[in-house]
Amino acid sequence: MIVVPFCSLLLAVMASHFVLGPIGWKIGSAISSVVYAGITGSFKVVFGAVFGFVYAPLVITGLHHMSNAIDLQLIADYGGTMLWPMIALSNIAQGSAVLGMIILQRKDAAAQEVNVPAGISCYLGVTEPAIFGVNLKQGFPFVCGMIGSAIAAVVCVATSTTANAIGVGGLPGILSIQPAYMLSFALCMLIAIVIPLVLTIIIGKKKLAVSEETKVPVELAEIAAGAGKNAAAGVVASMEREKADKPKELKAFLAGKVIPLKEVNDGVFSEGVMGDGLAIIPENEILYSPADAEVTVLMEDSRHACGLKLSNDMELLLHIGIDTVAMNGDGFEYLVSLGQKVKAGEPLIRFDRKKIQEAGHPDVTVCIVTEEGEAKNIQFRTGMNAAEKKTTIVTFE
Repeated sequence: MIVVPFCSLLLAVMASHFVLGPIGWKIGSAISSVVYAGITGSFKVVFGAVFGFVYAPLVITGLHHMSNAIDLQLIADYGGTMLWPMIALSNIAQGSAVLGMIILQRKDAAAQEVNVPAGISCYLGVTEPAIFGVNLKQGFPFVCGMIGSAIAAVVCVATSTTANAIGVGGLPGILSIQPAYMLSFALCMLIAIVIPLVLTIIIGKKKLAVSEETKVPVELAEIAAGAGKNAAAGVVASMEREKADKPKELKAFLAGKVIPLKEVNDGVFSEGVMGDGLAIIPENEILYSPADAEVTVLMEDSRHACGLKLSNDMELLLHIGIDTVAMNGDGFEYLVSLGQKVKAGEPLIRFDRKKIQEAGHPDVTVCIVTEEGEAKNIQFRTGMNAAEKKTTIVTFE
């Protein structure tokens, strides 16, 4: 009972040390050599532009985590990494795009509740709240951030800016830069701040202006004068029906215990960075729509989350599990498509709880109100066991 397991463990350790270890080291060295050649070679500017442009989309898929291993190998082989500075610049660029939205939506108190904390966390190196909570919702801020990141990355590799270590992203990323390159990195930071900010404001003014122009106000007095009292009465009746059709509640999207966000034990969700909401510890394996809505966001690679927009302009993010983006879609299946109109209780995602648990992730599923829209006095009901599609978990006016 003791000797056999011990011998097996000893053999496994020896095999890892003398066989797998050297093989893994050789593979890692080969990858780092290729990356290093790309960063320092004749086409390093092209490499920097491409990496700076695509890094933010990699964050959406979770593939950005692989860059950490490459950074560590570069540090081991060459005494520093030129990849990490570009990652920090991408964080800053997305944060600057959010800053642009803060300026554009300065009169929108509801939007600022999401914009401000998301921008702060992004500048400190945590980009997910900014990307999912702000930039992807409008689309153009995300692209503006990518453009700014690409330009900053070009300057970064052109000046051979190198970091001693990884781990500090965003504005504090300058602390990880080798002293000889701090000035060049400061210039890159300025580029990553100014370009996305200016582009977001310029494009946003046109985009938001067009959006406002499409909202045609209905004045009952003008209708009555132009089309008579019957027409006005018809419009009133239509408006009353529309008002009656506005959603007033959200039903349970899963069966299980409903808990407050603070009990989720995740920094982004628990602190309400992306918005207020609640969570359910699931007892079933199908995520249902909590209300009539349109599917506005899908993560095609990871399939672990989706965004919904209700007729009152309320926007929701339903996110299955914690850090499940790292599973790359294994155990998740979309049952809807982007732009599809769904009814309350309609299946959205099928997921495998066993696979989530085997991957070492909690399967607690959160529902975040990322945009309140016209909803007022939102009340979250927690501390109870909910029946999927039946129990009311959120009410609003």
